[in-house]
Amino acid sequence: MATVTAMSDGLDVEAMIQRFRDRAHAVKTRPLPPVAGSERTKFIQQAQFDYQDFAMLSDAAASLEDGILVLRIDLRPAEDRDGS
Repeated sequence: MATVTAMSDGLDVEAMIQRFRDRAHAVKTRPLPPVAGSERTKFIQQAQFDYQDFAMLSDAAASLEDGILVLRIDLRPAEDRDGS
C-alpha cells in the first residue's frame, strides 16, 4: 500500500464531492450500448452499482481531520434523520 504525504494541502474536498455528483449523473444518463443477453444484464447491473456508489459519495459530508479525509454518509431513512 502506497503512502501519500501532504495530499491535504491541495485537496479541494468540495470539488471532489462535485465530481462524484457529476459521475453519478453521467452514469444515470449514459445510453445503453448495443449489447444483448447476459452482457446487457452485466452492463445494467454495473451501471446500477456505479450510480449507487457515486451517489452515496456525492451526498457525503466531508472534512479533513488531522490530515485524514473523513466522509460521513447518513444511510438512515429520511424520516429517521435528526437533521445533522
